Amino acid sequence: MTTSSRLPQPYGHESGSSLADILERVLDKGVVIAGDIRINLLDIELLTIKLRLIVASVDKAKEMGIDWWEDDPALSSGARRKELARENAELRERLAQLEPAREPEEAP
Repeated sequence: MTTSSRLPQPYGHESGSSLADILERVLDKGVVIAGDIRINLLDIELLTIKLRLIVASVDKAKEMGIDWWEDDPALSSGARRKELARENAELRERLAQLEPAREPEEAP
C-alpha cells in the first residue's frame, strides 16, 4: 500500500478552482466584512470599536466611489506634492503679511 493513496485531496481540487481563481473573483466582485466590538461594564459602555473591511480591486473600489488613497499624502506622491504646494503657499502668504508690518530700520 502506498502512502500517496491515503493523502486527502487539496481543497477545491474537484471543482478546478485554484487560489488565484478565487482571489480574482473576490477582487472582481468585492467583499465587505463589518463588525462591532463593544465593551460594557454594568451597562456602562466603556469602548466601542467599529470594524469595516472591504476587499476589492482598485478598479472596483473606484467604481464604488472609494478612492481615499489618492488624497492621502502618505500613500500618494501626487497628494504629497499637493500638500507641500498648499503648505508652501500658506507660508508665503503669512510671510507677505509679516513683511509690511515690519518697520524699515533707519540707516546711521
